[in-house]
Amino acid sequence: MSEFNTTFQPSLFILTGLRGLVGAHLWLGPLLSLMYITTMAGNCTVIYLVRTERSLQEPQYHFLSMLAGADIVLSVSTLFSVLKVFIFDLYEIAFDSCLAQLFFIHTSSSMGSGILLAMAFDRFVAISHPLQYTTILTNSRVTKMGLAAFLRGVVLMTPLPILLKRLPFCKGQMLSYSYCIHPNVMKLACGQVKINIFYGLVLVIFSFGVDFLLIAISYTLIFHAVMGIASREGQMKALNTCLSHIFIVFIYYGPLLAITVMHRISHKSSPIAHAVLGNIYLFMPPMLNPIVYSLKTKQIRSALRKSWKIQIR
Repeated sequence: MSEFNTTFQPSLFILTGLRGLVGAHLWLGPLLSLMYITTMAGNCTVIYLVRTERSLQEPQYHFLSMLAGADIVLSVSTLFSVLKVFIFDLYEIAFDSCLAQLFFIHTSSSMGSGILLAMAFDRFVAISHPLQYTTILTNSRVTKMGLAAFLRGVVLMTPLPILLKRLPFCKGQMLSYSYCIHPNVMKLACGQVKINIFYGLVLVIFSFGVDFLLIAISYTLIFHAVMGIASREGQMKALNTCLSHIFIVFIYYGPLLAITVMHRISHKSSPIAHAVLGNIYLFMPPMLNPIVYSLKTKQIRSALRKSWKIQIR
């Protein structure tokens, strides 16, 4: 039997919803469906507006459209497995499909993190060097920064499914979420998982951790530059341009940090807390990004009203 356990690779995994919440499927299915519709509609609208409106042909809006693209990929990656669980009560996912899903989830998350860093740099340049803004952040540089975020995500996350594919699995087939992510799948494996643990920690530190640190440094420099503005009105106007980004950074990295810590101390944390934080991390930022920027950014609101008027005509 021990020989079987060291060579076993399951044909499928079992996904779970919110275990312990009686009747959760009755309201979670429709709620998640509404969230997906809102996410796709909001992010597709942002991409459309940035591509078609001349007033939005600025670096910050190009970065926003890139973030919307990453959010769409993230949402599509989880769409089918999540709705299968919460609407159709279908819990199985094929082993290879699970590996593919976790690759796209982690890649789009890494890309989103990189774009948030680029957006922080954009705000730093706009506030600290306003006269050189368009010469520093040219269309070519903006494109290269977005491409760098994409390539970094692909390169860093490609080893994850490869490292999992080599492992035997002997600790069951039950996952903690309605989708697949690397730490959760890895916990079902036996054998030499130290490489997976080490590489996962390296990813968290040198991808998301470094991004967050550089974002924090950017805002330290931004606040220093704002304090150098003579008028109170000028200071508030400069800070107001950063509020949307700051809010998105906190709702993006907050749950991510909590999930990372909980996976390290899983024996002390509640399964429901795991599932709730996991769902918040994957569903809330992609849905809120376009809403927050639409509410807080005058140019996007104006472009949205203009587009609606054209559609009505």
